[in-house]
Amino acid sequence: MSETLSERTIALVKATVPALEAHGLDIVHEMYARMFENPEIRDLFNQSHHGDTGSQPRALATAILAYGANIDNLGALAPAVERITQKHVGLQILPEHYPHVAEALLGAIKHVLGDAATDDILAAWGEAYWFLAHILIAREERIYHELETAYGGWSGWRSFTVDQVVPESSVITSFILRPTDGKPIIRHKAGQYLTFWLEIPGHPPVKRNYSISNAANGEYYRISVKREPHGLASGWLHDHATPGTVLKVAPPAGEFFLPVHPERPVVLLSGGVGLTPMVAMLETIAERHPGVPVHYIHGTHNRETHAMRDHVRSLAGRQSAIRVTDFHQTPLAGEAAGDDYDHPGIITEEWLLENTPVGAADYYLCGPRPFLRAAVAMLSLHGVPADRIHYEFFGPADELLAA
Repeated sequence: MSETLSERTIALVKATVPALEAHGLDIVHEMYARMFENPEIRDLFNQSHHGDTGSQPRALATAILAYGANIDNLGALAPAVERITQKHVGLQILPEHYPHVAEALLGAIKHVLGDAATDDILAAWGEAYWFLAHILIAREERIYHELETAYGGWSGWRSFTVDQVVPESSVITSFILRPTDGKPIIRHKAGQYLTFWLEIPGHPPVKRNYSISNAANGEYYRISVKREPHGLASGWLHDHATPGTVLKVAPPAGEFFLPVHPERPVVLLSGGVGLTPMVAMLETIAERHPGVPVHYIHGTHNRETHAMRDHVRSLAGRQSAIRVTDFHQTPLAGEAAGDDYDHPGIITEEWLLENTPVGAADYYLCGPRPFLRAAVAMLSLHGVPADRIHYEFFGPADELLAA
């Protein structure tokens, strides 16, 4: 593989950007339709993100457009490349899968653009695709090697047994998972997720990512799962993953995590089930960095939906450097301010600016898209550097990247 793209390829790819802006989503839908004709390739993906209302096609269309627009400045895409490689590692994407994607992408470009997709343009996009693919493959190979050779690490899918099932709220349940073979497990970075291969009767294999909600201990992982309306995977876990259930799990992955040695005050900001990686970070700070100032701020509907409240409060009670503030959007009739929650309503821009060290802290955010979109935009507009705003959410990052 060449270490650089040819000037001709760069020029041809950039010339197609207007066509991608106009037809990118059609190209992606056609691309996925072609890929999913192969069950082996189809089963690699989280199908809940696809379809007419799915977010993955729009995310990929945005990514392809960004790649084309920045083909002469690929350094700008480095964070996105890392996110993609981490997702690929979770899904166990391997080098032999890449030719299927190349064939589907080039075929889709030709199908949608017709005669405008000349042989020269298709050749340019082929070169550009494989240039990026080799970057991804090389990075993924390094990550796979690190995960397999680390103490407690593994490659591929490993069997874990549900040890405990713990109701956390009216909608969230935690599952304590221990390795079926009884051997040690890799110590994850607080904020990372596990990818599950679920075999649900009547459905193709289902892949889902769930954040690990406990600090690393080398013995077990905890995931805390919200039952989503019509959620195939979350519903199955809530209804069928009882103690003794065996699940197939890939090693921890994800580029959203607490650093080994936090250097600044930390603000953990979450909405709803977005608390899961935050609790892992809070436990980690309490156990290993007791001197680091941390402010945990969480928003949820009410007392019934508020998961892990007592656990979080107990951590704060043992560490003077930990502050906790809870917002309940619609408190129940029997709830008391100062006891069940701290503030009614939602977390506001004004409150964050007045009560968190905007000029000094690292912000870690996780929650629903509207929550994250508003928070990330607000922090950016008030001068928080991009390298101090860290976020994770559940699904493709199309809207957030645009923000």
